[in-house]
Amino acid sequence: MTKENKTIKNSEIAYKILVEPWVTEATTAMMEMNKYVFKVTKEATKTQVKKSVEDLYKVTILSVRTINMPRKKKIRGRITGYKPSFKKAIITLKEGDSINIYEGK
Repeated sequence: MTKENKTIKNSEIAYKILVEPWVTEATTAMMEMNKYVFKVTKEATKTQVKKSVEDLYKVTILSVRTINMPRKKKIRGRITGYKPSFKKAIITLKEGDSINIYEGK
């Protein structure tokens, strides 16, 4: 490992692992149970996701579950294509912690 790799901050890595918060009706209902859903890179592991969320939002995480979502076939007229596959992470926070994903940066 070179000296340059050691100087990289954890928050810089976190922004590369977490793509965006996943906001739907179902995930909004999950927020009441202290569970949050994020779209992450396909190569991200559970420990990387946990460290990234803890560094960015300063919360305590109890568990991380990951799901590989398959690609979906889309037909538009005679043209057939696919929506790309992606990976989701469901994060359970400690009681009392919360993440405000609706605030703008």
